[in-house]
Amino acid sequence: MSSDSDDQQPRGEVAYRKLLAAIQHGELKPGTRIREVEVAEKFDISRTPVRDAIRRLESDGLLIHVPRQGAVIKELDHREVIELYEIREVLEGTAARYAARHASELEIAELEDLNELMLKNGNDQIKVAEINRLFHQALYRMGNNRYLIDALNSLSNAMALLGGTTLQYDGRPQSAYDEHRDIVENIRAGNGDGADAAARLHIRNAQRLRIRLLRNVQQSGLEPAP
Repeated sequence: MSSDSDDQQPRGEVAYRKLLAAIQHGELKPGTRIREVEVAEKFDISRTPVRDAIRRLESDGLLIHVPRQGAVIKELDHREVIELYEIREVLEGTAARYAARHASELEIAELEDLNELMLKNGNDQIKVAEINRLFHQALYRMGNNRYLIDALNSLSNAMALLGGTTLQYDGRPQSAYDEHRDIVENIRAGNGDGADAAARLHIRNAQRLRIRLLRNVQQSGLEPAP
């Protein structure tokens, strides 16, 4: 069944968002072949908007075209994962620095509310990951720089290729909550240097957990849990 919000959006946009969410949540994993018919049946959408969504995901770099297979979810190698987190550290640090200059008290309160909600849902991997995404997207908007927002949103799409979430580790929702709180406190204080440093530390900690997760997957021969 389609939700009311789905009914108000173009079908191509609905198909795109549903496919993207399936990749983000690990339902569709890197290396998986994406077939129009199967996706259309899964989401109860006609093939034309699904075809448009596949083309858009290819443009985003999330899908690649493989001869004799068609559209396949891209797999990142170890170096690409490192590079992804390195640039994310720089961009999110910059977003936090800009937020310390521009954020209103209402925007800061939104970050605090999302952070509390994330911790409250720490035992649900899908919910905690989605709320964490909302926290970071709110932070991007607070930076009040359209080019930075575009770069970070593009990067967020690439992060979907990692599959699963580092928040699945025991204690990580709490430590991420604490790191988020440090970012917010520095933003409220108007401390750009402190906000930048806190955001960079947060991403470095996430990177370490991601590398550990990928190493465990390689050693076990299993896919990461969604």
